[in-house]
Amino acid sequence: MRIAVIDGMGGGMGAQIVQGIVKEFGGNVEIWALGTNAIATAAMVKAGAKKGATGENAIRISTRDVDIVMGPLGIIVPNALMGEITPSLAEIIASLSCRKILLPVHQPHVELVGFENRPLNELIKEAIKLVKE
Repeated sequence: MRIAVIDGMGGGMGAQIVQGIVKEFGGNVEIWALGTNAIATAAMVKAGAKKGATGENAIRISTRDVDIVMGPLGIIVPNALMGEITPSLAEIIASLSCRKILLPVHQPHVELVGFENRPLNELIKEAIKLVKE
């Protein structure tokens, strides 16, 4: 199974997702770190991703060959992550036919009704449980 973890800014959330997947699955999955910037990509690769690539075109091309995309909800929201998610990038990710497991973390310009505010580590554990299914 090939999983793409997409993150931006400092890549902290993506790195935690990568660490959780590595801990749960070891070498049984291939993790690709796809960052909106080089710092995010580097953080995810350092956390254990097998490969890393940066930028909109790298994300567009690399996600064609993955089974699951994981990351914060903001990766499908135009202008999220302080503008790092362009409208075209949000559309690329949202339109993928693969499974998407997104963590419902707060975006300043989007309010999610019905979701309780939970610690990030709980969200990551729940997301990894979904990968196992």
